[in-house]
Amino acid sequence: MTPSAADFSLRGLNPTFSTHANDRFSSGQRTALWVLWLTYGSFYFCRNNLGVALPGLQAEFGYTKSQLGTVLMALKLAYAVGQFVNGQLAERSSPRKLLAVGLLASAALNVLFGWATGLYFLTFVWACNGYVQALGWPPTMRAAANWFPALQRGRAIGIIGTGYQLCGALTFVVAGWAAHQFGWRGALYVPAVLVGASAIHMLVFLKDAPLTEAPGNGESAVASAAPRNSIQENLLATLTNPGLWLVAIALCLLDACRYGFTDWGVTHLKEVRNDSVGVAALKYAVLPFGGIAGAYLSGWATDRFFGGRRAPVICGLLAMLGVLGLAYDSVLHWGFVPSVGILFLIGFCIFGPQVLLVGTLPVDLAKRGTSAAAAGFVNFMGYMGAAAGDKVTGHIAQDYGWQLAVQFWAGCAFAAAAVMALLWNTGRRTEPEIPAVAVAASK
Repeated sequence: MTPSAADFSLRGLNPTFSTHANDRFSSGQRTALWVLWLTYGSFYFCRNNLGVALPGLQAEFGYTKSQLGTVLMALKLAYAVGQFVNGQLAERSSPRKLLAVGLLASAALNVLFGWATGLYFLTFVWACNGYVQALGWPPTMRAAANWFPALQRGRAIGIIGTGYQLCGALTFVVAGWAAHQFGWRGALYVPAVLVGASAIHMLVFLKDAPLTEAPGNGESAVASAAPRNSIQENLLATLTNPGLWLVAIALCLLDACRYGFTDWGVTHLKEVRNDSVGVAALKYAVLPFGGIAGAYLSGWATDRFFGGRRAPVICGLLAMLGVLGLAYDSVLHWGFVPSVGILFLIGFCIFGPQVLLVGTLPVDLAKRGTSAAAAGFVNFMGYMGAAAGDKVTGHIAQDYGWQLAVQFWAGCAFAAAAVMALLWNTGRRTEPEIPAVAVAASK
């Protein structure tokens, strides 16, 4: 018996898909999946590359670390605002167009940054880059929701999520090589070329959705499953949820630590170890690989050993991150292999809890129909912490030295662990939740 249009409408599924979770992806789905994997990962080439360029930028213009911290902070603040605005825009516009604008604008702004000299203009350009970078994740998730029904979406988004970890690692390698070959501006120009090429590739191979849409209203799974709460109702339900505030504060502290390592790590190695920019960037390329392992294993552990309780795993990893942060300066002097090893472990302990804090736990704690709002709020707070962490790190390193700056990162990790301990016995929600693709907006 053929299902009726009403059946599909109730399920929120595109009729071209099977509803069996174990079905293989179709040829069209596989194409969309890997194009989205590469496309979103490509954004990181023009986001994480400034950390590699900082030593040369500082040497040429004589800017202080505190001033450069302001530049780094500007991207995080603009990115946080862009997540909210562009998440709404992605529901009303073509994902392909938004992704193309984001990629091409980010590439152009990276080139413009390389031409600029004045501190205020550099800050403005990098803030603009933060905003257009926020055109990456919401459209990616909108396209993923169009292509993959709910029973396949978890696997699909999980695969897409590995792309930014891998590209984050490759960013250090590519930008480090480019800075070594062409000076610090090469760390901006070469990634810009790659991102521009990725935009062309995406426009050629990605379709916004399968050709056949759900009967009736022509909308994808996203629209049919979306909560009907107003923005005001979602905000009220989110801001009056004390558990979410604890998660948001914990992510705020963790992101201050996370971006301390990723934004300032190459500069720190160059000054403390006298490594070349290329060698320092190569060492830091291992950190996202540790993140891939941490992101996968932490989620598995919460289900396998803790019955869906996220806080024990998050607390344990954050406490380990604090210990590793305190040991970091000493281990760096033991040689190349120990340096790479501790960076792998740091990546593991950063991204393991980060994935749980930014997506999984907010959904667990959200009130019915507010998962997207919960994840967006938590992620907004995370980038506020990242922005503050960049600025504070620059100030401490400039005025008090790198040892205290790294201790600041470790202190943020310990503080985040203490906050999460307050949610130790909080369990996963068991009642059905309305799907919200904009959990999507949590990256």
